[in-house]
Amino acid sequence: MRLSKRLSALLLGGLLAVSACSGGGDDKSAADPNAKVTLSYGVWDANQKPVMEALATEFTKTHPNITVQVQLTPWADYWTKLKAAVTGGAAPDVFWMNGPNFQLYASNKVIAPMPGQADLSVYPKPLTDLYTFEGKPYGLPKDMDTVGVWYNKTLFDAKKVPYPKDDWTWADFKDATAKLTDASKGIYGTAAQLGSFQEYQYDTIAQAGGYVISPDGKKSGYDDPKTIAGLTFWTDLIKNKQSPDLKTMTDTTPIQLFEAGKIAMYWGGSWNVSEFTANAYTKGKVDVAPLPRGEKQATIIHGVANVVSGKTEHPDQAWEFVKYLGSKDAAEILGQKGPIPAYNGTQTAWVKAHPELKLQTFLDSVSYAVPFPVSKNTAAWNEAELTYLTKAWTGEEPTDKAATDLAQAMNSLLAKE
Repeated sequence: MRLSKRLSALLLGGLLAVSACSGGGDDKSAADPNAKVTLSYGVWDANQKPVMEALATEFTKTHPNITVQVQLTPWADYWTKLKAAVTGGAAPDVFWMNGPNFQLYASNKVIAPMPGQADLSVYPKPLTDLYTFEGKPYGLPKDMDTVGVWYNKTLFDAKKVPYPKDDWTWADFKDATAKLTDASKGIYGTAAQLGSFQEYQYDTIAQAGGYVISPDGKKSGYDDPKTIAGLTFWTDLIKNKQSPDLKTMTDTTPIQLFEAGKIAMYWGGSWNVSEFTANAYTKGKVDVAPLPRGEKQATIIHGVANVVSGKTEHPDQAWEFVKYLGSKDAAEILGQKGPIPAYNGTQTAWVKAHPELKLQTFLDSVSYAVPFPVSKNTAAWNEAELTYLTKAWTGEEPTDKAATDLAQAMNSLLAKE
């Protein structure tokens, strides 16, 4: 699922405050494994709520003593509400976790490590590694996602611009962007969004041969010339007026502009399938292509994991539900109605669900995918990314200066982890 970088740095204080009492969680129903219990399951995507409820129903068919209530909290409020729930001892029994927040939650014992052994080989290794802390797995991957360029065929046709090819380059993308921009109609070739790094900056940084954080998690890569080139890719588009400016994209998000026919190419993820096939405007008008190649070909890979609260009163039942969600049967149901399932070999159903779209693009890109950059307290430097790079996106400072200043700030934050 999409990872907006506006993650609250205040999360750390809330988690630290409860870490001392968030330990293993006593199983109050362990004495009676047949007791009827109701589990709460926290999710953030309204598009996925129906399939999550369907999976909960399927689980109860084979576990009649366990009922699962899916609790939806929109992404904008999910982490704030979860922090409050954790602090108050009322976190969902099972909930979605993402890479940027994982190490913080695991290190503070807010979530519990998996009991016993689990076959992790059935999931992509970058995802199981992402949700492993101090050698212990803390959840099972639910889905995986990569990024592509969604494009409006109607706008391409109107300007007689050829559709993107699988081997297109940065130069091809910029050429198409220029041709598709039509100021008289308020149409831009693309949108240089800031704040959704997974779909934008992290991809072009990797494509330029740069890096966000060193493999050991101790050094920022934002002052690397190649990283700066990955950022300049976007700021140049704003300067050339081939993308809306930051204020416009703040007032009306790029996805809203794309769904209004004002953006010809939208860098988005595999999770956008359900949105674009249901939207009245985009349905039948769009398709997807791989991200263009820079110095190298790259896309960011990420995936959500299901984790268990360290304070749940029903850990045995909660883990049974997580294991079901991570099973092949559950993955096949998810693939038909939701995002790309993480379970290896079950992704075909996801592709076949929408034969009108080139969804194989997202699976093919796994071969050159780059892991999502994280550290122990990712949220802290995520805030710094926005603070410093906003100055480059508004034109207040040159991109190289904003990036170099960000690197210094980020290194200071990493030194405190």
